[in-house]
Amino acid sequence: MTARGKWVFMQLDPVVTLLLNLGMGGEALFHRKGEPLPGNCQSAVLFEDGCAFSQHFWWFGYVHAVKTAELASHAMTASLGLDPLDDGEFTLDAFDKVLQEKKRSAIKTVLMDQKNIAGIGNVYIQDILFAAGLHPLRKTADVTEFERRVLHAAIRSQLQRALELGGLAYEKDLYDQPGRFKDFLVGYREGKPCPVCGTVVQKIRTGSTASFICPHCQT
Repeated sequence: MTARGKWVFMQLDPVVTLLLNLGMGGEALFHRKGEPLPGNCQSAVLFEDGCAFSQHFWWFGYVHAVKTAELASHAMTASLGLDPLDDGEFTLDAFDKVLQEKKRSAIKTVLMDQKNIAGIGNVYIQDILFAAGLHPLRKTADVTEFERRVLHAAIRSQLQRALELGGLAYEKDLYDQPGRFKDFLVGYREGKPCPVCGTVVQKIRTGSTASFICPHCQT
């Protein structure tokens, strides 16, 4: 089993790969032989040894069985962008190239576009931009070379921390164990003091999503 961005790739047999994307959230659970499947599961893979892999989507999601030889042309995964947790792929040069190609867009929009960088959602983008000192509506063209370096490091460090903690506290892993990530810097802390300068954290609209910012630290 491997992952890229928000997609999980599971090799079912030599010729078929299961692709899973939990969309806005859900549970993907492993069940040992004899364990009943959850009553709310919407799909499941049953294995010959009696084990199972169930999926439940909170809102929407995708489960696709694809011929492994045709993965390169799969409409929803073939166009995924850089993997921010891949040392060899997510280099500063590769990141710079993405930003150079999207100069007219807001930096938050660029970072959350899965065709640019795979895996950054609205939850983690909050503290990434705060750690880099960037306002989410800042035009990419205005981000300096130094700021790009800081942003690149912030993406790596924030996502790596979330990975090490097993994801968000309200999420669960394959074995039904909750994650331990719960302490945000500014994310979802509207009205609380900024951990750096003490300014009250604000919630603003950024297109179709909300952002939490320190109006003093993020420019």
